Amino acid sequence: MTDPLALLRRAYGDLAGLLAGLPEHDAWTPSGCSGWTLLDLTQHLVYDAQRGLVALSTPEPGPPDTDAVGYWRAWQPAPGDDGVWRTLVVASAAEGFADLVGTYTATTRAVLVAADRVDPTDLVGTQGHVLTVADLLSSLTVETAVHHLDAVHRLDREGPASGPLAEVRRVLEGLHGGPLPTDWDDVTAALRATGRAPLTAGDRAALGPAAERLPLFG
Repeated sequence: MTDPLALLRRAYGDLAGLLAGLPEHDAWTPSGCSGWTLLDLTQHLVYDAQRGLVALSTPEPGPPDTDAVGYWRAWQPAPGDDGVWRTLVVASAAEGFADLVGTYTATTRAVLVAADRVDPTDLVGTQGHVLTVADLLSSLTVETAVHHLDAVHRLDREGPASGPLAEVRRVLEGLHGGPLPTDWDDVTAALRATGRAPLTAGDRAALGPAAERLPLFG
């Protein structure tokens, strides 16, 4: 894995910069997450940054029970689960898109400061799991890069950088148990292996029976 803090710094910086540069009316643009506007997605991003900040302040004695790949294995939230509904409700009560983006930017900066003060091998807790700081940062990078793609789903804006996208692919291939189709670039891999874009007949032929296991996470 490339330096996990450097990857997260790039992923956070790119996405926060994108969001900060959008006009208020873009908040109502549909995102790549079904049923979510960009406003809803930004609220979710705030929650994930808060998760990172809390985790970095939650040392655990260990041993670790998951890693950067294993963290995602059970992550298949149903479209109507309580977390999705809560995000929609809270986002609807936000004081404005710019205010929410400001909260996201400030929180991600705090995560990066906190991450720089601990060792990558330290153990921390998040969502009932124990994992290294390096693996936690990977999970935050993957979440950020995939949602960066969601954010630009209907916008003519720059997507995530190559480093974070490569980390998404590394994790997806770990979940898949081997390489994804070689004709998929990293953006295609992220979209198709997470169910954001449909598989073609050629994809299904290349994947064989493994096609039935996609999406690898939601």
